[in-house]
Order: sequence, then structure tokens, then C-alpha cells
Amino acid sequence: MSSLLTLYQKDYTAWAKQTAELLKAERFSELDIEHLLEELESMGASERNELESRLSILLAHLLKWQFQYQQLSDKWKEFDGRSWRYTIIEQRTRLAKRLRKSPGLKSSLPEVIAEAYEDALELAIKETQLPASTFPEQCPYGINQILDDEFYPGD
Repeated sequence: MSSLLTLYQKDYTAWAKQTAELLKAERFSELDIEHLLEELESMGASERNELESRLSILLAHLLKWQFQYQQLSDKWKEFDGRSWRYTIIEQRTRLAKRLRKSPGLKSSLPEVIAEAYEDALELAIKETQLPASTFPEQCPYGINQILDDEFYPGD
């Protein structure tokens, strides 16, 4: 195992390959358990962080769509919200892909949405310069609405 530890410190890719080979061969006593656990935990956290980040951006744009879009389109006839729509589409597409690749993340969606909403709310307030009281304190959208390609609040 000391050679595996050294490999982890010098060549992560080689360590990962060797670890996979040991797992396949069921040579569990030779594994670098400490770093294997660390990497697995990190991988899960990374996927969750990506999910939260994408949800924050999506939720901020849904809030802007609901609470600012009409104001802007009334002021400027040429404002059609196209860039917001593109961002909403892109984030939904990437979220769907992440959830397909890591279906275990679905069970954490309610909690992650609540966390992401805090950042989304802050972002929407800063970007719109509307008073905080304009927006709901809690996420006003359900999971199905958030992920639904056809859902645009107020439409």
C-alpha cells in the first residue's frame, strides 16, 4: 500500500487506474482506503456543488423573468428576453444531463434548491436592482416547474 500512497502523491491518474484494477481484482487489502474515501466524498460534493450552481443561475433567471421581464419589455420594445431564455434553456439542459449521469442527486433536489435559492435571490436583487421585498423569501417554484422546459413564470 505504501507504493499506492506514493503513487497518489505523484501521479493521481495512475493511482486511480491502479485503484480501479485492485477493486476489480477484489484485492481490497492493498487499497489506499484513506485517499479512496477522500476522492469519493470529494466527487459527490463536486457533483452537488455543480447542481447547486446551475440551480442558482436558473432560479435567478426565472425570478428575473417573473419580476422584471414585463417591466423591461414595456420600457424597451426591442427587449425580448432572448438572452435570459437562452440561459434558462442552457441551465435546464445541463441540469437534466447531470441528473441523468448522477440519478442519486435527485433525492437531494429539495435541499439543494433551498440552498441555491438563497444565492439566486441575492443575484436577482443585484442584477435587477429591484427591492428585496419584490421577491418571495422562499423558492416559489416546484421541482417539476424548475426542470420543465416549457415553464416560464408569468407566461
